[in-house]
Amino acid sequence: MSTEVLIIILCLLLSAFFSGMEIAFVSANKVHIELQKNQSNLIASVLKTLTKKPSKFIATMLVGNNIALVVYGFFMGDLIMNWFETLRPLQNEFFSYLIVEASLFTQTLISTLVILFTAEFLPKVFFQIYANVLLKVFSVPAFIFYYLFSFISSFVIWVSDFILKKIFKIEGDKVQLNFSKVELGDYINEQMETVEFNQDVDSEIQIFQNALQFSEVKAREVMIPRNEIVAVDISDGIQDLVQIFTKTGLSKLLVYKESNDDIVGYIHSFEMFRNPQDIKSILMPVVFVPETMLVKEILNILIKKRKSIAVVVDEYGGTSGMMTVEDIVEELFGEIEDEHDSVVLVEEKIRGNFYKFSARLDVDYINEKYKVNLPESENYETLGGMIVNTTEEIPEVGEEVEIDQFKIKILEASSKKIELVSIKLDTSE
Repeated sequence: MSTEVLIIILCLLLSAFFSGMEIAFVSANKVHIELQKNQSNLIASVLKTLTKKPSKFIATMLVGNNIALVVYGFFMGDLIMNWFETLRPLQNEFFSYLIVEASLFTQTLISTLVILFTAEFLPKVFFQIYANVLLKVFSVPAFIFYYLFSFISSFVIWVSDFILKKIFKIEGDKVQLNFSKVELGDYINEQMETVEFNQDVDSEIQIFQNALQFSEVKAREVMIPRNEIVAVDISDGIQDLVQIFTKTGLSKLLVYKESNDDIVGYIHSFEMFRNPQDIKSILMPVVFVPETMLVKEILNILIKKRKSIAVVVDEYGGTSGMMTVEDIVEELFGEIEDEHDSVVLVEEKIRGNFYKFSARLDVDYINEKYKVNLPESENYETLGGMIVNTTEEIPEVGEEVEIDQFKIKILEASSKKIELVSIKLDTSE
């Protein structure tokens, strides 16, 4: 292999390295980088230096890339011309004329295609996907070039800052030291994905992840659905009320007039100690919120009004569900069960990729706990909702439904809803 070819290959590798490190530096998770910088090793020291002035690091990569491209273009042009010369037929003036006229266009086309695929497109895609890892792996060679081109990159930054300040009146080289919520969430998700199926996730990590997602949770994702609400009619007697409190173990009950679509308030079990004459005398007003309202806003309303229960209504004003402060708190800290809570939802891994679930379970809960990757959508929250959304009907008992790579069999169902299903993950594809 000739020296020219070796230089061309070296330039392509250097160009790929500089392009890749530039995109890796921009795409890497800042939380991950900050944790790496706090380690006591050579890589940590190198990363501290490289990230101290981000604009200088980017400028260094650009300078190195441009030098590699210039050298590549010079030697690649000579190589292509020599190749064409070997094709020139003796005493054929017309063909010689065509070679001379087309040489510039041919050199540009071939050189550009080679550099785009080998030193631009492929490296940037690869370095972007594995940004955190590759930034750490190639930090030492990047450090070497960082100091090798330090004078040139510093001069380039000085010129650009001068132009920005004097002409455009803009401050240059601003270093962002804060982490965004997205970066924190991405880092935690990466760590969660490494947890094995049978390994418990640390409670602090789970709470932190829930807190990051809390601001995007809507009422319909937290509420107790209408068909599971326990409520009493305003015309019922006190003895009936006492029996329901005793039977359910609930501390609060909604009160309706004629139907659940006309909620008029709620009653606290503590009021029973005052020996009330009727329900109206102990009735307290309830807070109404729409399905689309964010849970964090509902929590603020309940705190300001000193209430602990809210009724969720749909777009037509009908009762869609209800929620308590406890339901909202559970979004942060997980399920809080007391002596009156009865676990009736089935979630069981039978064997391998075969599961049995209650259709009432949330899809995101199943995905998070069992790592099955069921399709998620804004159109539904529960496993039963996913099936109905796909089939556009309530399947009968024994019917099988295929959703993506999942084979779902209906084990228990009524005319109104799906109760229990089995899921088998098809891994043959």
